[in-house]
Amino acid sequence: MRAKQKYSILFSLYLAQSIPMSFFSTVLPVIMRMENYSLASIGLLQLIKIPWILKFLWAPFVDRNAHNNMHYRQWIISAEVFYAVVIIAIGFFSLETQFSTIVVLMIMAFILSATQDIASDAFAVRILKKKQRSYGNSLQSSGNFLGTLIGSGVLLMLYSTMGWQYLMFLLSVIVLVALIPISRYKQKSKPDDTERTGLKKRVSLRDIPGFFKQPKIGRRVILLVLIYSGIVGILALLKPYMVDLGYSIREIAVMTGVFGTAFGAASSFFGAFIMRRTNNKTALRIFTFYAFLGALYLAFLTMITPSQGELYVGIALIWSAYGMCAVGVYTISMNTVRAGREGTDYTLQIVLTHLSSLMIVVISGRIGDWLGYTGLFFVEASLALTVSILTKYLYYDPELSGLTELKYQKKSA
Repeated sequence: MRAKQKYSILFSLYLAQSIPMSFFSTVLPVIMRMENYSLASIGLLQLIKIPWILKFLWAPFVDRNAHNNMHYRQWIISAEVFYAVVIIAIGFFSLETQFSTIVVLMIMAFILSATQDIASDAFAVRILKKKQRSYGNSLQSSGNFLGTLIGSGVLLMLYSTMGWQYLMFLLSVIVLVALIPISRYKQKSKPDDTERTGLKKRVSLRDIPGFFKQPKIGRRVILLVLIYSGIVGILALLKPYMVDLGYSIREIAVMTGVFGTAFGAASSFFGAFIMRRTNNKTALRIFTFYAFLGALYLAFLTMITPSQGELYVGIALIWSAYGMCAVGVYTISMNTVRAGREGTDYTLQIVLTHLSSLMIVVISGRIGDWLGYTGLFFVEASLALTVSILTKYLYYDPELSGLTELKYQKKSA
């Protein structure tokens, strides 16, 4: 299969996946508040994110029942079709009188979306050659960013003209259209080691702790836990900071939701270019040092009353750092998977970054209350610099180190 076909498949899948997710998690609370829902009801909506935190629990089941690329393709198409059906069903219920039913359906939709993501990640690992992974993951990252831009910006504007039901129909159409590129994938995978040895039949929940028993995997876990630590706290509190500066909701939406997200998408390609020109370890050190510069710039900015232009520069810096780090995380995670367990291992690594980011955001809020924006942003800058230094010691490539997947499998068999 040609590289362009691979890239178009991955971009369409991740773009369509992120648009409904962004809409449900970020725009729906705004619509609910406009409809005079209580903050307690809006808070309940956060339950829909739980499947994406727990998806590693059923990732082994997906791997166990997918013996080749075509099987993963079937998982993707099936999950995506049911995802679209559930979204259509949501449109038939009223936000005003059937909110609880809508929440239940959204949780179902997120379970299907998370399942599709497991299969898509495993499919990407299997079809991308190692030299293609940086560009492939830049498309994944940019697809997520652009999906967020559309889901949290464009669809919010369409809501006032289309209404709830027709907007749900539009979302389902987007999800189904995304299946066109992968539906054309007809290449039959040749039997690989996992099929010949029957390793697939042994994939289970026990493979989750098995991932953490691999040689030197502790370094990778620490790196994944820390890599966003100098970014996510600032991203979480950037909007409240702008509110305190006197910016309107509309201005904040344009500056962060459109301008910032666009820089995140564009920087994903630049990050892939850097990873192609150098080795992964050097690229990660560049990305995290760039995050340090962005955090440091914003920290100094909090010490004055910044102009809008100066704030735009800070937004561009921190979002582009996030975009590059995301490409780095996706790429190195693809290089640390066991054959036959691609979905399980990749999902575990990405969930680690989500959980650590969530904890850092919570802690950042407390630090912000204690030290203010200036203190918090300087702490974030220090963390980014620390990660950049530690990457030299924490990063390793198991393929280059001779720690191949089959060695581990023979040991555990």
